[in-house]
Amino acid sequence: MRYAPPASLLAAGSSFGAADMHLVPGFLPPAEADALQCWLGANAHWQTERVALFGREHLAPRLVAWYGEPGVAYRYSGLVRTASEWPVPLCRLARRLAGAVGWRFDYVLATRYRDGRDCLGWHADDERELGAAPVIASVSLGATRMFRVRPRQGGPSVGQPLGHGSLLLMWGASQQRCKHSVPRTARAVGERLNLSFRRLRDVPH
Repeated sequence: MRYAPPASLLAAGSSFGAADMHLVPGFLPPAEADALQCWLGANAHWQTERVALFGREHLAPRLVAWYGEPGVAYRYSGLVRTASEWPVPLCRLARRLAGAVGWRFDYVLATRYRDGRDCLGWHADDERELGAAPVIASVSLGATRMFRVRPRQGGPSVGQPLGHGSLLLMWGASQQRCKHSVPRTARAVGERLNLSFRRLRDVPH
């Protein structure tokens, strides 16, 4: 099944960087985004990851937590992360996204960037569990951070600020054609949380 975003969602935002990427600013109203950020900061099971890089383990410069439907697991960087049960606020958001995006999600990877030193290097979300053309809905909360996209084979990158309550949707060939990152910054920035919703069970391959 080939995914196509609903016309109503496309009309609410704009594409950027590459085919099959679309940004909807203000997807969550400010008060709702504020409340969700506060809840996550106080209640999510945040932990520091150990990631494999060039054959060695390193502490990742960010915190993570993961939730979803029972038994759903996601493997990346050599580790398996089995979902903790949906908490009510994230379950509600997953259902809301399903209605807006037209795609059901069963897993969310939450990332906490504590300040400008926390970052995410160049990568593509192309793990086998996600299928050949994954649909990823990424909700940003808190401080605005720059999201950069570049062709997989290298070359100039395109930057897009992701603000509080925004929704970034990636689908189709976006992960095969491009890599993306959230680079470190020397600017004084506050905390940012990111919720990256995915579907791991019964995805089309």
